[in-house]
Formats: sequence, structure tokens, C-alpha cells
Amino acid sequence: MFGSSKSSEDSKTTTSTPSVGGLNALVKGTTVEGTVRCDSDIRVDGTIKGKLICKSKVIIGPTGSVEGEISCQNAVIEGRFKGTLSVTELLNVRETAEIDGDIATGKLLVQSGAKFNVDCKMGTGHSNGSTKSEDVKSNASATIAGKATTNN
Repeated sequence: MFGSSKSSEDSKTTTSTPSVGGLNALVKGTTVEGTVRCDSDIRVDGTIKGKLICKSKVIIGPTGSVEGEISCQNAVIEGRFKGTLSVTELLNVRETAEIDGDIATGKLLVQSGAKFNVDCKMGTGHSNGSTKSEDVKSNASATIAGKATTNN
């Protein structure tokens, strides 16, 4: 019962299973410095200075701020970001966003009113192991304006 060796062995063995559909949150007034890693979505309404590595979606709320590096599958930015951003699928930049830095993304949506001052590489497809991409240099408020080139 209480003293059995089987139950004490079971309590020593822990397995972590990712929370499917879970949402991590960093609330307004909270600051994290260093590296944050997560498997499920994360919403940032506070401040992160460092690296954010997420296997799912990153949401930077209107009061949120990230300075450093983000690597994720999808991202929605309503607040401030400065640094290097790598999004494998869709980057959605809302009208309240302020972004400065280098971006690599599969797809990009920038809403009117956003401050979007970036060097951007967009993947346009994968064929036979090679990636085609477009470089877009932007220094515009509200919309993307700049030079686009295709690298083969």
C-alpha cells in the first residue's frame, strides 16, 4: 500500500506530454530574460529579452514586447518586436505592430498602419530539396514598399 516499492518507483519516473491545445501566457508587467522554449502556443503581453523558441504559434499582444530572436511555426504580432524572426508558415503583422529587424517567413500579411522596418526573406516553395526565396527590403510604415528580387 503506502510502503510498496512499486509506487515509489512509479513516483520517480515522470513523463512529460505536451499540452495539446494549451496556451502559455506571459502577462503585462512580467519580464523574462533568457531563453523560453514551448511546444504549444504562447501569448506575450509582457516583455521577453532573449530567445523564444516555439513549435507552434507566437502571439505578441498590443502591450507585448520581444527583443532578441523568435523561431516559430506561425506568428501574430500586435505589439513590438526587434531582432531576428523566423516563421516557417504565416507571419501576420497587425496594424498596431512595430517591427525592426530581419525576418524569414513562408507567408506574410501586413495590415495598414503597421510600422514594418525589416529585411525580409520569403520562401516561395520547395522543389527537389531546394528552396526558392524572395528578398524584400522594407523601410515603410503602413505597407510593404521596397525592392524584391528572386534568388534561384
